[in-house]
This record gives sequence, structure tokens and C-alpha cells, in this order.
Amino acid sequence: MPGCDSPDPKRRSTNAPSSGQDETNKNHHPNSWMYVAVDDVSMNFGQVEALSHISFQVKKGTLFGLVGSDGAGKSTLLRIMATMIQPASGKILIDGLDVVEEKQNVKHLIGYMPQRFGLYQDLTVEENIDFFMNIFGISGKERKIRKERYLGFSNLLPFVDRQAGNLSGGMKQKLGLACVLVHEPRVLILDEPTNGVDPVSRQEFWDILKQMKDSGMTIIVSTAYLDEGEKCDLIGLMHRAKLLETAPPEIIMSGFSNLEEAMIRRIQDVDKELIHDKFKF
Repeated sequence: MPGCDSPDPKRRSTNAPSSGQDETNKNHHPNSWMYVAVDDVSMNFGQVEALSHISFQVKKGTLFGLVGSDGAGKSTLLRIMATMIQPASGKILIDGLDVVEEKQNVKHLIGYMPQRFGLYQDLTVEENIDFFMNIFGISGKERKIRKERYLGFSNLLPFVDRQAGNLSGGMKQKLGLACVLVHEPRVLILDEPTNGVDPVSRQEFWDILKQMKDSGMTIIVSTAYLDEGEKCDLIGLMHRAKLLETAPPEIIMSGFSNLEEAMIRRIQDVDKELIHDKFKF
């Protein structure tokens, strides 16, 4: 799937496995109000505690943001959601499906874009999206429709013949998003997708996310930019493997001038070592 260690693009084949949408629908659970449920998830890497008893729920059609300092555990949590690794304990359900026990069905529901998304730098924009459509077995008329839809949605149609390696940082991220979207997932999982991208491109990227959310997609995104956190319906504040609070940004900011000030105070309340530090995200 996108974001994984992808096979050699030279092995492209139009005989890739089908998307499995029919099989997924057979196992669809009717109660999807809480579309993503994280229940008491913990994870360790050797002696390092990466996640400690994380629990929260996300309603369908919500844009949920994970914010916190580097090393807080955001990427680990998203990798578990995306079926990349298994938790040490606890479970995550997406549309009622367990991401460990029903991994193959979950894969068809999600689109995952890690921090280092696997674009092929020597392939053009069009060749990259063709490659990912091959992976998901998208062919015929639907192939053309989706290519035009997602490259157009990302404003990349004028650049179909440009090599990915020659795109700007913001355009690379939009191409990565287009590749993630070609199999039309129901849940989008993005790990700091705008990290290092210029402010204008960041805004354009978030405009796209808002349109996707307004169309009914559930989006879970981690971000190092607190102004992006303010764009979310709900944010989860993580620090040192723990989830400190989950609430709408306006609730967390209540009584403070901005989200950064509110979050620094919240973290200092639980981490006395930081009281005298100038804590920055």
C-alpha cells in the first residue's frame, strides 16, 4: 500500500490484485458513528516506552489532529493505525475492524502517508500515480477518471510530464496525497505531511484536506505546526508517550491567547521538569 516499502516500479502490472472493496463490504459493521476507536494502546521499543495506554475515539467525517513534541509517540500510533506494526497491548478498530486481526480488510479502508512517502523521483507525476493505480488494480475508464480527479484536485494536471524529483516540496506532498487517494480510502492517515513545506503550500494542502473532510472522509493527521492544529475539529495532545488531552482546539485554548501557550501550560502541569524550560514544539 502507499507509504510501505513499495515494489520495484519496473514490475508494474495491470494484473494487480483487486481493491477488495466487495470483500470489505461483507465485513462492514453497521455502527460506524465512532469510526476510529483506539482502546488502551501501549507500545515499547526495547526499554523505550513509545505509547502508554492511549485511548480516544474519532467520529466519521472528523478531522482529528495529533500534536506534540518530537518523540511524543505520534508516528508510532499512526503506524499502528495503518497496520504497519502491532501494538504491545490494546487495540484499534476502524469501522469496527481490528487493525491487527483484520489487517487485510482494514488496508482497503485506509490511505496512509508517512513522513517519507515513497514517490519515485525518476518517474513523472503521471507515472507515479499510474504505478499506485497498478498496485490497487484500477483499470479501464475508472483509471482515467481517478487520475484526472486526484491530479486535478491537487492542481497537478499541468505537471503530469515533470519528474517527481523536479517538483517543489509542496508539489511532492500533493502528489503523494493524490497517490494515497487513488483507491478512494474512507480514512486518511497522514504523518506530518507538511513538515518543511513553505507556508503557501501548507495552506494549499490544508485546503485540500478540508475539502476531503467536507466530502465525508475521516482524516487523522499529526502535525508539528500548531496553526494547523487549530484547523482540526478535534486535537489530541501527546507528550512522552501519553495522551494528555483530547478536545476541540477552542476548548483547549480557552483562557489562553493561542494554542501554543495553552499546550505548553498543559504539558508543564504534568511534566514538572519543564516548568523552568522554554518549551517549544
